Amino acid sequence: MPVPLRLPLTEEERARLQQARDHHAKPYVRERAAAILRVAAGQSARAVARSGCLKPRRVETVSGWVSAFRQRGIAGLLVAAGRGRKPAPPPSAPRSRLRSQRPRGLGRGVASLAPPV
Repeated sequence: MPVPLRLPLTEEERARLQQARDHHAKPYVRERAAAILRVAAGQSARAVARSGCLKPRRVETVSGWVSAFRQRGIAGLLVAAGRGRKPAPPPSAPRSRLRSQRPRGLGRGVASLAPPV
C-alpha cells in the first residue's frame, strides 16, 4: 500500500501558496497551488487528483507538483522555459524548396487518370 503524501508547510509557504492560488497571472499556477494546499491540509494526492483540480488529473501529476514545490518553491510550479509547443513561423516566411516542388507523377491532370473510352 502506498505511503500517504505529507507536506508540512510553514506559515510563510502557506501564505505564498494562497497568494499564488488567488492572484497569480497564470491559471495553471493557480490550479497547482490550490492542489498543493489541499495536500498540505491532509487530503490524499489521489483525492486531489480525482476531484480537487479544475479537471481530473493523474496522481503522478499532483505528486510531481508537490515534489517540484518542495524542491524549488513557487518557482517549481512554473513551466520551464523551452517546454511546450514551439511557435509557428510567420506567414511571410519563405517556404522551403522541397515543399514547393510537386512529387513526381502528379503533374498530369485528372482527365489523364480516367480509364480510356
